[in-house]
Amino acid sequence: MLTHAAPSIENLKHLFASVPETPALLIDLKVLRSDFLDFKRSFAGSRICYAIKANSHPEILTELYALGCDFEISSLGELHHLQSLGIRGDRIISSNPIKSPLFIREAYAAGLRHFVFDSKAEVDKLAELAPNSSPCIRLTVPNEGSEWPLDKKFGVGPEMALQLLLLAKAKGLKPAGVTFHIGSQNRELEGWPIALRIVRDLWDKAKKKGIRLNTLNIGGGMPVYYTNPDFPSVAEIAKTVAATRDTLFPAGVETFLEPGRAMVARAGTIVTTVVGVADRDGTRWVYIDTGIFQGLAEALGGIKYRYLTHASGPVEQCTLAGPSCDSMDTIARDVMLPQVKVGDRIAIPACGAYTTSYNTDFNGFPGPRVITVG
Repeated sequence: MLTHAAPSIENLKHLFASVPETPALLIDLKVLRSDFLDFKRSFAGSRICYAIKANSHPEILTELYALGCDFEISSLGELHHLQSLGIRGDRIISSNPIKSPLFIREAYAAGLRHFVFDSKAEVDKLAELAPNSSPCIRLTVPNEGSEWPLDKKFGVGPEMALQLLLLAKAKGLKPAGVTFHIGSQNRELEGWPIALRIVRDLWDKAKKKGIRLNTLNIGGGMPVYYTNPDFPSVAEIAKTVAATRDTLFPAGVETFLEPGRAMVARAGTIVTTVVGVADRDGTRWVYIDTGIFQGLAEALGGIKYRYLTHASGPVEQCTLAGPSCDSMDTIARDVMLPQVKVGDRIAIPACGAYTTSYNTDFNGFPGPRVITVG
């Protein structure tokens, strides 16, 4: 399986030979286990809740559950999926600030008590349908340093957050803490201390109003290696978070985190086949049997993947596209590849996250089938 280093030609040939039909997503469970244990060592004493939206394949979930991982969900479908695998409700949290009443009712009945809110409407729903729950307020924090900022759709500022905490208490809920997200693929270590200092200010104001918080949920956002290796490691992030938390907050604060991409991306490699090649106005186009609609949707948002092949010859810039008839199905315009031909295989590392979960059957083309090894 491919990791950080580019594999040898022989390793690529072995990888390609192991996949009889493409497109396929190979998930190396050894890599998954290694990355979870890295989180567990680095964030010792914290509650690690894998955000299953990144990849909800049953073998991934059962493997993580056996290792002691908890889970974060957003929907009734995700709850039912975990329940079908025998995963108990007390091992599940929900951090989606917008929840349907049906989801809240069933999640509460299943044993979930950790919910998130950022509006009066959510307080009202939780007070009615999850009366003894201990929700956290979603606080907006700066997302500088992230490749995918997430500070617009959810969250509120400190002043509104305090008002909502007071409302939750008045409605009979037991507000437990604060959650935030510093943005996906965040490469700046300072992002976490900045967020934690904002949380501490809210924490103090809540205490003065009679609300004693005890839960700190730092969300996700930990980066993985696609094409730029300059990013902080899980251990570095954990050390920074722990140092800031232990300085600002009282002992015994319960810490949650919700890695998704960083937990599963490195374990997955897409294997795809070249199905077409064309020269158009001086640009070489290479078409493969997976694309934007078959798992590579994040390319539209700026994710740049690595593309590895054992084809030989001079390397040149080309435009890589998927198989559908939609012009949106253009994956990247700056890919350096040798002169691949129809039938050649291409490996795309770090595809364990947000590939199969974003897959569609648009135009009748199948997405990558999952093959687990290890």
